[in-house]
Amino acid sequence: MNNIPSVDLADFLSDDPDRKQKFVNEIGSAYEEIGFVSLKNHFLEDDLVDNLYKEVKSFFALPTEVKESYEIDGLGGQRGYISFGKEHAKGRKKGDLKEFWHFGQEADEDANLIEDYPENVQVKELDNFNSTGMQAYKMLEKTGIYVLRALALYIGLEETYFDHWARNGNSILRPIHYPPITQEPDGAVRAGAHGDINLITLLMGASTGGLQVLRKDGKWIDAIPEEDELVINVGDMLERHTNNKLRSTIHRVINPPKEEWENPRYSIPFFMHPRSEMKLDCLDECVSPENPKQYEDITAGEFLHQRLVEIGLIKK
Repeated sequence: MNNIPSVDLADFLSDDPDRKQKFVNEIGSAYEEIGFVSLKNHFLEDDLVDNLYKEVKSFFALPTEVKESYEIDGLGGQRGYISFGKEHAKGRKKGDLKEFWHFGQEADEDANLIEDYPENVQVKELDNFNSTGMQAYKMLEKTGIYVLRALALYIGLEETYFDHWARNGNSILRPIHYPPITQEPDGAVRAGAHGDINLITLLMGASTGGLQVLRKDGKWIDAIPEEDELVINVGDMLERHTNNKLRSTIHRVINPPKEEWENPRYSIPFFMHPRSEMKLDCLDECVSPENPKQYEDITAGEFLHQRLVEIGLIKK
């Protein structure tokens, strides 16, 4: 396998039970084997993607002092702007060569949440930045819920098992800007080798190159989707919840060849988190004598806090 498998969400949405089961089998086996797929026929329209990239590029082109005015103390980087080099991969000291923004959940009025999410930070200089970001947020959340439905069936759960936890969950949409590299990076890369924290990640912009995935045999392979596909991978929460049945695969964004250093890179991952009170206890369906329980019980909120400390966004 030299590229990640491609799957078609239209199969799962089909009225044909065989097509639906085909999608379940394909995505489930891909997540057991390599933890990544590229997905076509998602809910993001091309115009919305184009508009979002336009707004994101406009934001990152703002003067540094304007961007830094949106870096809010006390939120652990969960909303607004996070400046260059602040985040690092777990276990690394070097900050990643990126700056980014966080859009968070704006919950439905009847969501019955037991927690208060921080409010999104409003960018005054760009009239459509926040509204466009939240339109994309909702379409990515919708896509992710259908992916989780397929995985619930694959695991042997009721199809809507994840719906309550994922809808109105503590998810994050993160537009990232990897600026041009102007000098030898001294060991830093655009994004160090890491696993994601959440249930699943839906990534826009991987087609621009640089994303690599670590295969089981220790070989790094390029993740190269088609232009209109999302890259979707398993996060550590889902790996833990499925007792390692589904794989949270280590991945990275490498620096380009030196002749391409002047080119910036933009990507927009959607980190799909559940409500914080969701229990990530190993599912009974994924525990057996051959695969005994691997993890202690923990909630999603507790796990998230641990990991934000480990990657430097929350100080101990």
